[in-house]
Amino acid sequence: MMAGYFSGGMLPIRATFELFVRRLPRNRAYLVAAGLDQALEYLESLTFLGEDIDWLRNQPAFRRVSSEFFEYLRAFRFSGDVWAMREGTPFFPMEPMLRVSAPIAEAQLVETALLAILNFQTTIASKAARIVHAAGDRPVMEFGARRAHGLEAALLAARAAYLAGCVGTSFVEAGRKFAIPLSGTMAHSWILAAPSEAKAFSSYADLFDQQTVLLLDTFDVNVAVKTLIDAGLRPQGVRIDSGDLAAASRSVRDQLDRAGLTSTRLIVSGDLDEWKIADLVASRAPVDTFAVGTALATSDDAPALGGVYKLVELEEGGVIRKVMKRSEGKGTWPGAKQVWRSDEGGIAAGDLISLNDEPAPSSARALLEPVMRVGRRVTPQPSLEEARGHCRRAIGALPSRLRGLAAEATYPITRSAALATLTR
Repeated sequence: MMAGYFSGGMLPIRATFELFVRRLPRNRAYLVAAGLDQALEYLESLTFLGEDIDWLRNQPAFRRVSSEFFEYLRAFRFSGDVWAMREGTPFFPMEPMLRVSAPIAEAQLVETALLAILNFQTTIASKAARIVHAAGDRPVMEFGARRAHGLEAALLAARAAYLAGCVGTSFVEAGRKFAIPLSGTMAHSWILAAPSEAKAFSSYADLFDQQTVLLLDTFDVNVAVKTLIDAGLRPQGVRIDSGDLAAASRSVRDQLDRAGLTSTRLIVSGDLDEWKIADLVASRAPVDTFAVGTALATSDDAPALGGVYKLVELEEGGVIRKVMKRSEGKGTWPGAKQVWRSDEGGIAAGDLISLNDEPAPSSARALLEPVMRVGRRVTPQPSLEEARGHCRRAIGALPSRLRGLAAEATYPITRSAALATLTR
C-alpha cells in the first residue's frame, strides 16, 4: 500500500483512521482499553533498516516499484498525530479507542501493528476485569505464562491483567519489565524429587523462609496439611491446585486454624475462570487468593477481539473529505470523531459519539485525548500503577448491571445529530 501511495503521488494526502470494535465479544458488556503504551512505543521507534529495504526490494511484487520509493523508506519515521482513550477506560461498540492522523502512507502502514497490540491487551484486560469482579475483595494472581501463545503474549498478558486489577503475576520477566509484584510456589516435581513430602516441605521452608508457599495436592491434601503441621512449619501460604476446591479449602482451613496457623493464607488454582470463582465465592469457600492461568492469559471464552482500523477522513490541499464504508455488516461512520461520557451521581449514564469538530456537549467529558504530535508523545503516559488506579475507578463508575458475568445489560450510546445526518 505504501508503494502504491508513493507511486500514485498521494503522499501529501493526510488520512485519519480510527480503531474500534463493531460488536462486543460473547459474555462482555464492556471492554477495557489496554496496550496504548506499547502502541506509542512502536510508533516512535518505527523505521526501516538497510537490510529490511534490501529484502523488500527483492520481493517479486516490488519489481516495478521505483528506486525512489526505497530511498523514501530509508528516511522513514512516523510523523503523525494520535488521540486515544486512556488505558483502563471502559468502552463500547463503534467508539474509537484510538485515532491516527498522518500522511496516508504512514497511517496505512501501522494498521496491523496497532491492531495486534491493542486488540490483544484489550482482550486480556477485559477478561481480567471480569475475573477480578467475580473474586470480590479477594485478590487474583495471574498465573498464565505457560499457557499463553508465546513469551511476548505471556509478558503483555501479565501487564494487561495487572492493569485490570490482578494483584501480581508468576511470570518473572513481567515483574522485571513492568514492576508487577511477583508470586509463585513450588512445583509438584519438587515434591516428587524429594525423599519424602516432609523433607520437600522443610527444605523449601529453610530456603525461602517468610516467602514459603507449600503445594498440598501432589498426593493427598489432608495428609500434606498434617505433615506440615507436625513438622512445625509456619508457611506464609499453602496452595491447592486440583480436586474439589470448595471442600478441600474448608478442610485445610479448619486444620490450619486448629493448629494455630490462622495467618497462613489459602491459595487455590486449577483451571479457574470467573464462573468457577463466582461459585467458590458464593459457597463461602475460605479461599484467600485465586491464581488464574489459562482462562486469563488466553481469554478462553473470547480469545480474539474483532477490532478494526478504518479510514474515516482525508485532507488534501486544505480540503477535507469524510469517507465511509457501506459494506453489509461492515459499514463505518464517516469523519474524525470524539466520544463523550456523561455521569449522574458519579455513575456513567451514557456516551455520545460526535464529529470531532462539534462543540463539546454540556456536562460530559471527552474520552479521546491527544497522546502524540508529529510522531512524538505529547506528555509522558501515566505509569502502569496510575493506569491501574484509573481502571479501578472507571470500572467502578459503570452501572452495576454491566459488571455481571452474564452480558445481558446494555449501555446507552448515541450519535450526535450532525454525525447521524452526515452518515445518512
